[in-house]
Amino acid sequence: MTITDTRQLLRHWTIKKVFNAFRTLASYYNGRLSGNPQHWGKPISLSIEPTTACNLRCPECPSGLRSFTRPTGKLSLDLLDKTLDEVKEHCTYINFYFQGEPYLHPDFFEMVRRADRAGIYTATSTNAHFLDDVRAKKTVESGLDRLIISIDGTEQSTYESYRKEGSLEKVIEGTKNVVKWKRQLNSKTPHIIFQFLVVKPNEHQIEDVKKLGKELGVDEVKFKTAQIYDFEDGNALIPTIDKYSRYKKTNAGKWMIKNPLDNHCWRMWSGAVITWDGKVIPCCFDKDAHHSMGNLEQASFTEIWNSAGYRQFRKSILIGRDQIEMCKNCSEGTTVWET
Repeated sequence: MTITDTRQLLRHWTIKKVFNAFRTLASYYNGRLSGNPQHWGKPISLSIEPTTACNLRCPECPSGLRSFTRPTGKLSLDLLDKTLDEVKEHCTYINFYFQGEPYLHPDFFEMVRRADRAGIYTATSTNAHFLDDVRAKKTVESGLDRLIISIDGTEQSTYESYRKEGSLEKVIEGTKNVVKWKRQLNSKTPHIIFQFLVVKPNEHQIEDVKKLGKELGVDEVKFKTAQIYDFEDGNALIPTIDKYSRYKKTNAGKWMIKNPLDNHCWRMWSGAVITWDGKVIPCCFDKDAHHSMGNLEQASFTEIWNSAGYRQFRKSILIGRDQIEMCKNCSEGTTVWET
């Protein structure tokens, strides 16, 4: 995060939001020390899913594999408005992304504008295939604060080893379009991040993508470890560079996740995920929404956030996080930032 982006984020803070963040932090540490799952505040950040649809076929992604066990669809503006009305006084950051490609939602820019008008910092993550000149201009004009662009290779052959059916040329073209319109409109936003998912086929291009990011004018380059579903017996996507791998090989020849899975998780106190159809789930690792805490079509966000079911789930994290299936592949703390 650069100084400019930090200032942009702080611009969305209010006295109420600062007080809520303090209560949230205090309840988190109280939970860690006492085992009490009670939450004294409300979420600081949210991930909201515009759509589950995607144009690519990435091998470790439910959208790409077309393997969801939950319904697919797109978020309605009515549901978004209901959510914004409830959370705008305490929520500082909304990431318009969970599964799917956000730019496939026909009202994506309107969603961003409404959240921006509600005083919330907005972000999204995209494969950049739809950032033609018109959409790039609308992206800048919408008020979007952060744009994460997935670029997993500096050559087509390495890029498509993970981004199946994708075009590196379109990613580069889309990036250039947004950078151009930022300059032409004299806009500080969106803060553009290249996100490079490190896998074995592309790990030799880490320095190359840093160079490419500078050449194109992006603000930061971010390296992310890859989530692998079947990793115990090894996988062709697991990188050989230990720094960029979530997994390590045991003496028995099997693979295990590096994360010790301690019995606490800041995400359970600081944020939540809202699916396109209104389900509130505790974490972005719950791809199929198995742990739905409630639905915004039937209850308010506050009712769901403070419900007995949510408290019990936080309690289960404090008692035995390693017993919860979605936590067993958690990458918390495995992102590397480069400037």
